Amino acid sequence: PDGGWGWVVMLAAMWCNGSVFGIQNSCGVLFVSMLQLFGSADDTQLAFKTAWVSSLSMGMIFFCSPIVSVFTDLFGCRKVAVIGAAVGFVGLLSSSFVSTIEPLYFTYGVVFACGCSFAYQPSLVVLGYYFKKRLGLVNGIVTAGSSLFTVSLPFLLRVLIDSVGLYNTLRVLCILMFVLFLAGFTYKPLVSNAKDKEEGKKGKFRFPPGKKIFNFSVFKVTSYRIWAFGIPAALFGYFVPYVHLMKHVKDRFGDSVPEEVLLLCLGVTSGIGRLIFGRVADYIPGAKKVYLQVTSFFFIGLMSMMIPLCHVFGALIAVCLFMGLFDGCFICIMAPIAFELVGAQDVSQAIGFLLGLMSIPMTVGPPIAGLLRDHLGTYDVAFYLAGVPPLIGGVILCFIPWVHERQKLKERAKTVDGETTEKMLENESTFVSDTAEKPVK
Repeated sequence: PDGGWGWVVMLAAMWCNGSVFGIQNSCGVLFVSMLQLFGSADDTQLAFKTAWVSSLSMGMIFFCSPIVSVFTDLFGCRKVAVIGAAVGFVGLLSSSFVSTIEPLYFTYGVVFACGCSFAYQPSLVVLGYYFKKRLGLVNGIVTAGSSLFTVSLPFLLRVLIDSVGLYNTLRVLCILMFVLFLAGFTYKPLVSNAKDKEEGKKGKFRFPPGKKIFNFSVFKVTSYRIWAFGIPAALFGYFVPYVHLMKHVKDRFGDSVPEEVLLLCLGVTSGIGRLIFGRVADYIPGAKKVYLQVTSFFFIGLMSMMIPLCHVFGALIAVCLFMGLFDGCFICIMAPIAFELVGAQDVSQAIGFLLGLMSIPMTVGPPIAGLLRDHLGTYDVAFYLAGVPPLIGGVILCFIPWVHERQKLKERAKTVDGETTEKMLENESTFVSDTAEKPVK
């Protein structure tokens, strides 16, 4: 561990993060192109229908997470990642041959996204096999891959769309998925013990019991239940700026401003936020780390509400810089909070379940914003409303540290009571045995 082939695995995982979320976060550029290609002046619900493509895609990546974690446990990181990348490649390539918007719901929104999900999750799991002491550093480098691609990809997409059109742009993006397919082969499985070696030689495959596949016991933890409800509640408006901000800027400023700069700002400060707040979280004890997410949601909500108030492009840049910073804060401390709430043994499935629950609001939010745009003619109300759920979610999360502390006190009290009862029983049994040994006079 902590070197050798592990660095190759790290680069492959970094490419995975970058290609998957770089494409997803650049969907605003593709959205504008889809509106122009598939739209007509008579269509009164164009933004609503087109927004479903991107939101379905992002939602399915998270929706599949609990299932992907199970497949990864059963079949290993390499097989799941390679098959996932192949499915994603097929979905993206088939998206470049459609003639209407509806088939994209399946090819791009479902097939491509499911492939991305199956390729993405093993890239996080495999790092724990190759790195121990440097795991924090490696995770930081790998997750920075998505920021790097988010910064550069919008400009590349704009150039490609202007020169070769949307269909050929999607075919060029297939190159990223093909490289991802090859990268999956680097996840060489490490055999942990003699028993695994022996079973591997014999070719045995034992299907584990249902309780081990889906570990629903994490929902018995009250603080985790609040977290698993509060985070999705905050995310109804989270993905709206990524989908609709490019179109909003085009509506307000026309072609006089480079709207891709806004995605550049989001990507750069998101990467910076992950590095800064990830380090800050190390100094915040226990479940109080949740307060960082509370702060990030408050700022994300306020920044979303500020977007319609920006009548100067420079003001929008400032808003995106702050939004990206706190977006990075929210993302980078997901795993540390999960460790605090459920413990190391259950953390994988806890994160999987949470990502699955997050998929619903992230899928629904952008189409609702598109529907409001179709009916009202502007995105102003959509951005105002998109800022409300993060504020509500932040308030819900405030209760977690208090509930978690009470929970720990109860567990300590039970442990103390149990030890006291055990000692009393031991003393009683000792007394009885001593009495029985004494001779009768």
